[in-house]
Amino acid sequence: MASDWLVSPSDSELEELDQFLRARAGEEDMLLDGVHGFLTALAIGPAPAKPEEWLPEILHEPFVDSDEGERVLTLLARLNDAIAPELETGSYEPILGELDIEEGAPAFTARGWCEGFSRGIDLRAPSWEGRLGHDSDLMELLSPIIALAIDDGVFESDAEFAPLGDDEYDECLAQIPGAVGAVAEYWRTHPLADDERAPTPEDGASPPRRRGGRWVH
Repeated sequence: MASDWLVSPSDSELEELDQFLRARAGEEDMLLDGVHGFLTALAIGPAPAKPEEWLPEILHEPFVDSDEGERVLTLLARLNDAIAPELETGSYEPILGELDIEEGAPAFTARGWCEGFSRGIDLRAPSWEGRLGHDSDLMELLSPIIALAIDDGVFESDAEFAPLGDDEYDECLAQIPGAVGAVAEYWRTHPLADDERAPTPEDGASPPRRRGGRWVH
């Protein structure tokens, strides 16, 4: 049974999880693409987060059905646990939303994934922002994600950015896996110094407040 946790959720299981989240989503709640971005930011970031810290950001109501609850928790754990192995094997792909258009195939959007990614950063905001404030290399590694987030209106920026064209947007989407892998490698090779470590909920610290969708740099 333990080996099941190492297997990435199948397409049908992702659809099952997506339907569960959609059926209970409020205006500020994350759907599957947002959850994946959120867990990705935590998986590649400066300090890991345990399920008891990140689950309340995804699930806000108690389960009515215990079997359904166990199933959902299992799928979320597998989705989370698959991120690091996928990065190591080069098979990581972000879960993106789809936009219905009048003609042709649906277009993909990174809005939900980027919103979730920002929430993952928010859980470790002091560590991320402290490093971004004095290391431009990290900001550069994040540049495709930042460009998409600004273009989709997830973040505001003090600098002016021209809207991305369709080809530029698609190019940034294609760069997400590489950017995620590069940021993961950055934090592996540039870990937090003792004076950079912010208190976590395990230390009795309160969760950070949301930054309101603004990259701080």
